[in-house]
Amino acid sequence: MSAAGANRIAGAGRLTPANTVRFTFDGRDYTGLEGDTLASALIANDVHLVGRSFKYHRPRGIQTAGPEEPSALVGIRRDAARHVPNIRATVQEIHDGLAAVSQNRWPSLSFDIGAVNDIGSPLFSAGGYYKTFMWPKAAWKHVYEPVIRNAAGLGVAPDQPDPDRYASRYVHCDVLVIGGGVAGLAAALSAAESGAQVILCDENANMGGALRFEGEAKLDGLQGYEWAQQAVDRISVMDNVRVLPRTTAFGYYAQNFVGLVERVTDHLPAPDPDTPRERLWQVRAKRVIIAAGAIERHMVFANNDRPGIMLASAARMYLNHYGVAVGRKVGVYTANDSAYAAAIDLKKAGVDIPAIVDLRTNPDSGLVEEAKGLGIRVLTGHAVTGAGGKLRVASMTVEPANGGSKAEIIPVDAIIMSAGWTPSVHMYSQSRGKVVWNEESQRFLPGEYPQDAVSVGACNGTDGLQASVTEALAAGETAAKEARPKAKKSGVKITVDGEGKWAGNMVGAGPGAGAGKVVKAFVDFQNDVTAKDIRLAVQEGMHSIEHVKRFTTNGMATDQGKLSNLHGLAIAAEALGRPIPKVGLTTFRPPYTPTTFGAIVGHARGKLFDPTRKTPMHAAEEAAGAVFEDVGQWKRAWYYPRAGEDMHAAVNRECRTVREVAGMFDATTLGKIEVVGPDAAQFLDLLYTNPFMKLGVGKLRYGIMCREDGFIYDDGVVARVAEDRFHVTTTTGGAPRVLHHMEDYLQTEFPHLKVWLTSTSEQWAVIAVQGPKAREIIEPFVEGIDLSNETFPHMSYAEGKVCGVPARVFRMSFTGEAGYEINVPADFGRQVWDAIYERGAPMGMCLYGTETMHVLRAEKGYIIVGQDTDGTVTPHDAGLSWAVGKKKTDFVGIRGLNRPDLTAPGRRRLVGLTVKDGKTVLEEGAQIVANHNQSPPMKIIGWVSSSYWSENCGHPIAMALVEDGFNLMGKTLYVPMPDRVIEVEVRDTVFFDKEGGRIHG
Repeated sequence: MSAAGANRIAGAGRLTPANTVRFTFDGRDYTGLEGDTLASALIANDVHLVGRSFKYHRPRGIQTAGPEEPSALVGIRRDAARHVPNIRATVQEIHDGLAAVSQNRWPSLSFDIGAVNDIGSPLFSAGGYYKTFMWPKAAWKHVYEPVIRNAAGLGVAPDQPDPDRYASRYVHCDVLVIGGGVAGLAAALSAAESGAQVILCDENANMGGALRFEGEAKLDGLQGYEWAQQAVDRISVMDNVRVLPRTTAFGYYAQNFVGLVERVTDHLPAPDPDTPRERLWQVRAKRVIIAAGAIERHMVFANNDRPGIMLASAARMYLNHYGVAVGRKVGVYTANDSAYAAAIDLKKAGVDIPAIVDLRTNPDSGLVEEAKGLGIRVLTGHAVTGAGGKLRVASMTVEPANGGSKAEIIPVDAIIMSAGWTPSVHMYSQSRGKVVWNEESQRFLPGEYPQDAVSVGACNGTDGLQASVTEALAAGETAAKEARPKAKKSGVKITVDGEGKWAGNMVGAGPGAGAGKVVKAFVDFQNDVTAKDIRLAVQEGMHSIEHVKRFTTNGMATDQGKLSNLHGLAIAAEALGRPIPKVGLTTFRPPYTPTTFGAIVGHARGKLFDPTRKTPMHAAEEAAGAVFEDVGQWKRAWYYPRAGEDMHAAVNRECRTVREVAGMFDATTLGKIEVVGPDAAQFLDLLYTNPFMKLGVGKLRYGIMCREDGFIYDDGVVARVAEDRFHVTTTTGGAPRVLHHMEDYLQTEFPHLKVWLTSTSEQWAVIAVQGPKAREIIEPFVEGIDLSNETFPHMSYAEGKVCGVPARVFRMSFTGEAGYEINVPADFGRQVWDAIYERGAPMGMCLYGTETMHVLRAEKGYIIVGQDTDGTVTPHDAGLSWAVGKKKTDFVGIRGLNRPDLTAPGRRRLVGLTVKDGKTVLEEGAQIVANHNQSPPMKIIGWVSSSYWSENCGHPIAMALVEDGFNLMGKTLYVPMPDRVIEVEVRDTVFFDKEGGRIHG
């Protein structure tokens, strides 16, 4: 017996016997070999029971050898903080010190109290949760819900912060090849030799796909796996190729954007703490070649979930790659030729094969004769109708497929099975491709490609090794030429000297699990869905596969039905009496396999979850005593209290000072976008409601941006810097979405326009100086700009120098006072700020914050998007009809603005409010009614959007959105509060300097 396990076969597999690894499972010590997965190491130690099923808590074992594994889910623990549940044992590589635990059992794996659910399974049948737990009503809250929630889920989530690091990279390539099997390797070789930049990824530690277990394959005179390793070595040294093992393509998104996650350190015993555990690759590929292979299906028969029952390809993988026999007496149940190869390999390795049970009446005669020649009994036209045993399969019941004969019970300690192979169309489906049903082969295959991609090999339904290689070589060369028109001919040739047989197919339930049979024949192992459950869903009226899926949860587990989908479809189709394609196919969505939150989030957690952004003047504002508030990610000065002042006193003082002398404000956080190109004016004319074609160089214009529906999206001031260049400002919170909005329309609606967009929000520090003395304060620092009213009136723009620094100066105001916004390179922001403050402070100028800015703008009736708008406000509703170009024939939102419901009377309009008592400051968000004596529920006609005490007006001011507000001027309305009703009078929104003379200085 090998030190690395009783089931380790001497001389078999590719692992080195001397490289032993110690690990634990459920606290018990085991030995494996370097390169083992947890699954192969456990089987080597004759451990098949690894978990309990989700609903019935039935004993479950290892059923596959890859990422499609539905049952062998375990918890992996390095320390108290590094505990990860639901890891597939078939993927997790072992290392010294690995500690794995089984899940979903109590008090132990072999004796699980939850197994009582299996006895009471009639209470938990498909859809049962829609009909049960309804009586008595009070029991739901205190009995049913707590019990159900406690039982829900698999594994135990970690309760400590994740100490590991996760990395992320963006990368572009000409050709991305998904899958490192023979087709993927051939395609990558062909594309690489043509000169394309290639990325090849595969989810396994060793590339080769089926060549890892397929012994018959011969390529270029080499055994298949040996050829694969040489191919990997060949492309790995090429400068234009990046090879990524242990890397899963989990999501295929728009415009050939594919998400990959690389497992970097999960296989290492003591990883460097500075090395990321996982790395997220965000790949934009010109062409994608999908070589994802095919997934073997299980046979559906009674008790087909017993530990020791697995796919034939898995048994072959464990033997030929890991050197492990899955049992000593292995039964075979198949409807496909590939299971014969597994049986023959096992037999040659010294494993007893009591019988091959073939559902087909006339399988390949050569395979049958070869099996018989080795002393294996072959039963054609027969079926396995049940499996015996509990914690481990102990026998299989065999009957003629057409019935009529006494059943035979054959003792076994493992059963391997194959119902055929399902092309892995997940990536194709995620790309928004629509699969088509192939009646001849009884499988779904890729149809038309919505993106620049192609499928090759088994995932494309291509049968035969030679055909797959030929197809892949052609696809690689074509993809390279499409990505790089000047790519050379690849010249790669691969000769195929031998290949295995994979013919045969069976979908749906087998004999003994058909309609009327009350047996647990599992279709979806992870969610405990049986063939009977599928039929029950149809009986209950579920005639679409999407409804069947939700009624039964078939295909809704973490494996996304990789084994179960086609079987479930076939059973539903049979029950409905319809062809399979008429029943439909469920949609495959990302991620392809479970992906950690850590990989997706990367560094964006803790303090970096929402990074704090500070302006170049932050330290100076801090030194001046500013109290800061969070505005999006920015820290903005809220107000500047002096000794003895509370917030209200500070804001009142700042408001008076700005109107009487001057104030300085940090406006750096405003979004800034450079719009450049010969069609820049035309582009802005289409994006804004205002006209921009005739805006002169050196002039500013306030602009409103709408969505398609006609509602206000953002606003800001736009400067025409040159004939082909504009400096666009946005709201602080709107900077990223406005840039995205612009890019979206430029790329999709107006791609003919020659325009380039660049975010410059971080490049400019903006210092706003407002008030009667603003010009006097800044004038000594300004070079090259005449600041006189005649030369530089309100809404003007000029470039010059301020404090010797290149600057863009805007003559504009958000306070209603004469104002200047000075844009200087961010690195010089503090220098200019300090210089202006040093001059202005002795003259009576103050620093003011966002609260004062809000009050001053409200005194003038200037809106803030997102505060005085709520996503349903048009420019006309906001009293900004003057900002909508009357002669414009097109802009984003023009058709929305003309919708009858947006021009109908009675819409909520932005109006001003004064409080009758002259002292009460309304609460923002407070509701407004026309009659406060009405019975609840009252008819609400509006709400308060902005409300402040105005020191300059001497009374509170407010703005509100009120139904038919423009026609209610002078009317009294009411604001009901918990303790009283406040009377308000409707008025216009300009509370201070109604004539507007102050803004012109």
